Amino acid sequence: MKHRRLAIATILLAFFPVAGHAQNFAGEYADRNFLNGQATFQMSLEQSGSAVSVWFSAGYNDGHSIQPIADGSGKMTGKDSVEFSFTDSSHNAGTGTITRAGEDIIASIKTTRVADSRCLELYRQNMRLKRVGKK
Repeated sequence: MKHRRLAIATILLAFFPVAGHAQNFAGEYADRNFLNGQATFQMSLEQSGSAVSVWFSAGYNDGHSIQPIADGSGKMTGKDSVEFSFTDSSHNAGTGTITRAGEDIIASIKTTRVADSRCLELYRQNMRLKRVGKK
């Protein structure tokens, strides 16, 4: 009887996550009212264990100026946070952080190498991006 209870407990633990388990950030996120409705910022995240692949793009809704596309990689640094580095289509590079905000995320982007300064106005701190796609 003791062995049966132990076996059942082991099986249950294998199928149900333990409290405090790291969250999965995978999904599609966007702010379609970025820069007071003038622009859109979108981000896609894929996750495998603690490794996170990051893709994002930003641009003005009327198509003026530059519309950078960036990708990078990072890792989970805590239960609810990711740190990443990226390069964009204009040869800028930088780092960023992503934190969980319920179903949404808060992304902060900082450039470390500027090749095209027109992108700087699109890379901000504390951008709230809403989930727009499934996990």
